[in-house]
Amino acid sequence: MTEIFLNKNIRQTAFREKVLAVFDNNKTALSIEFLESEIGEHDRTTLYRTIKTFIDKGVLHEVVLPNEPKKLALCDTSCSSEEHVHQHIHFKCTSCTKIYCKEIDELPTIAIPGFTVNSFEINASGLCNKCL
Repeated sequence: MTEIFLNKNIRQTAFREKVLAVFDNNKTALSIEFLESEIGEHDRTTLYRTIKTFIDKGVLHEVVLPNEPKKLALCDTSCSSEEHVHQHIHFKCTSCTKIYCKEIDELPTIAIPGFTVNSFEINASGLCNKCL
């Protein structure tokens, strides 16, 4: 965990370690409410500043699915403060409702005549490997 703080040039504090540990232990996209329940008593302003820092530095990214509250997930090590680089889909299990960021080998190419596509997101749903 110390490597993340060093590589992303983030000051390491006990609270930030605690927040990062929640993501590391869960391996899924998490709601802020879940995060708050896991870290216990805390200052809400400090939590939101920590989340903003982690997003700005390429440690976390937002996961926004239709009809779902915004969630947060760990970034790949290739993300930085300059850009988030994600080659994954967001998969929602229809049984346990957990959301996973799943790496894929190759994203499909999207071509729309007369338009330039700069980015797109792929969302999928079904049963995760724990609910099969």
